[in-house]
Formats: sequence, C-alpha cells, structure tokens
Amino acid sequence: MVGSMRAIKWFHVLVLILVLFNTRAGLAAVILQYHHVSEKLPAVTSVSEATFLEHLNFLKSEQFNVIALDTLITQLQAGNALPAKTVAITFDDGYLNNMEAAAPLLEQFGYPYTIFVNPKLIDEKKGYVMSWEQLRQLAKRGALIANHSAQHDYLHHKLAGESQTQWRNRVREDLLWSQARIKAEVGHDLPYIAYPYGEFNRPLQALVTELNLVGIGQHSGAAGPDSDFTRLPRFPASGIYASLKTLKTKLYSLPFSLAQAKYQDSVTDNRTPSITLTFKEMDFYQSQFACFVSGAGKAELTWQGDKAVTITTPKPLSNGRSRYNCTAPSKKQSGQFYWYSQPWVITDASQH
Repeated sequence: MVGSMRAIKWFHVLVLILVLFNTRAGLAAVILQYHHVSEKLPAVTSVSEATFLEHLNFLKSEQFNVIALDTLITQLQAGNALPAKTVAITFDDGYLNNMEAAAPLLEQFGYPYTIFVNPKLIDEKKGYVMSWEQLRQLAKRGALIANHSAQHDYLHHKLAGESQTQWRNRVREDLLWSQARIKAEVGHDLPYIAYPYGEFNRPLQALVTELNLVGIGQHSGAAGPDSDFTRLPRFPASGIYASLKTLKTKLYSLPFSLAQAKYQDSVTDNRTPSITLTFKEMDFYQSQFACFVSGAGKAELTWQGDKAVTITTPKPLSNGRSRYNCTAPSKKQSGQFYWYSQPWVITDASQH
C-alpha cells in the first residue's frame, strides 16, 4: 500500500513537472457549450449522438486535456499554467437527453462535465428537464450542477415600471435563491452563473461581481487569466457549430493577451457600437488581425499605435444579438489562432 501511494505521489509530481516545463503549456483553455444531444429536438440547439461521439473521439485522439469546469476556472483565476489543449464541457438547461444520451458517452471517456440548470423549472416539474433526483444521480457520478437562473429569464431586462434598484434586488434574489436550491438538492453550489441566452449588461456584470460569482456567456473565444470573469466565453458546439471541420480550429484557439477591452455596454441602442482592445503582448502580426461582424462582413479597424485597435461595424446592426469575432494567427504556435468575441444586444431607445 505504501509503495502504491508513493508511486501515485511521484506520478502527480511528474505530471506537474511536464505541465510546467512543456513549452506548449500556457494560460489558455476552451469551454464548449451544448444544449440537446438528440435528433428529435430543435436542430439549432442540438447535436446528434453520432456527432457528439465524433467530438469526444476527436478530443481523445488528439489528446486534449478535458477537465472539470471548476478546476479550469480556478487555475485561470490563479494565473496558473494549464496543459496545452485544455477543454471543459458544459450543457445548458438540464434537458433529459443530457442524462439519457450525453452522460453515458461522457462516462465512457471519463470526461467531466457541468450542467447549468433552472431550479424553478425543476421545482415545477417541467417534463423536458431533469428532476432533482436525476441530477443528484449525475452529481454522484461526477457531474457538476450549476446556476442558469431560476427560470431562464433575460436577466438584464427590467419589468414594466421597474426601477434600477427594484431590478437589482429582484435579480439578486433570483441568483441567490437558485444557488441555495442547487446546494440543498445536489450538495454543491459552484459560484457560477451561465447567463440565459448568453445576454448580459454592465449592471448585471456588476451584480455578479458583488455576489462573488463568475459570469459565463455564449460568445465564442478561448479563456485565459486576462479574460473578464463576469463574461467568460464558450464555443457553442451544437446546431450549425457542430461540424468538426470548424470546431477543430476553435478547440485549438488561444486567448488574446489583453490589458483592456473598452466599450460602453454590450446591451445598447447604438447600432454602430465600437470596442477598443488594448493588448499586453502581441504574438501576431498587426496586418493579420481581422474582425468580422455577424451579418455585416468585415469590421472596420482603426489602430491606435502598436497595441490598441478600435473595432466598428461597416453598417448599422439590426435589433437582437450580434457579434464581432476577432482572430489572428499566432506567430509562436503554428496553426493556432487567437480569438476574441464581443457580443451585442441591439435594442430600441424606448427599451432603456
């Protein structure tokens, strides 16, 4: 027994040494987002079992380091190096097919995963989501269960006639109540909130900070220690994003080394919003940095010196969700791209 424990100890020491001295180890990770694993539900948020299995086989064959979300976030917050190709797998909404289709496949590979749930919908016994008992079973088998708000509301929306203070108190209660329900039912309450619909604004981010939570979005990009932990990115891997041809590039993506990302607010009535990125380091050529606007083509770039760039849309954005996706090939890591996404929600002025 003593010899066995000594061997395990030295194995962990060896792994740590390999991570610290591996030239490809770094301060980067990718979080994948899924909803349904099914061929019978809306294709826009679904991936078939066959495609999901293809994703898992690729992660295994390419020797990705698939770790639990809490480990990933803790390491990034501490600024610790992670092995190259580190990935976490997440699901939103807690659909029944996560247990029936996804969990058995993930367990075959020994891959940890996180499910973000809506406690009020579970309490109301909605037929399309898992019950608390089913979530407890998955938790006992290693799944992490986390907060997706009480009932999947647009958290940044104010109710009719609601003041800013009333909105803040209502959403604060929503998040704290949801944390408490998850803790009571499954035994853990990770300090995370996956924003419903991936939407957030400055006041919501400020509230998340006040509550010592990590906010997680649905905009694409790799995560690193310079990421804003009130708006961590995830790569959607369902629907039109499920193709392994495009997902491969995203899995190998890197986070830009950012000193600042300056913009007014991600929910805005400004139809030509801008964001200025200031880089700490630039492992890419300025000429190869490019941004694209969803539905509008290539973004307009205005460089301000060597390390800051302002990004704007070439034409006014329509109401609803939009993205500025910015990429640049790494000079040091051949074949890998830096990736940053800025989400917008365009509203009418009357909604503010």
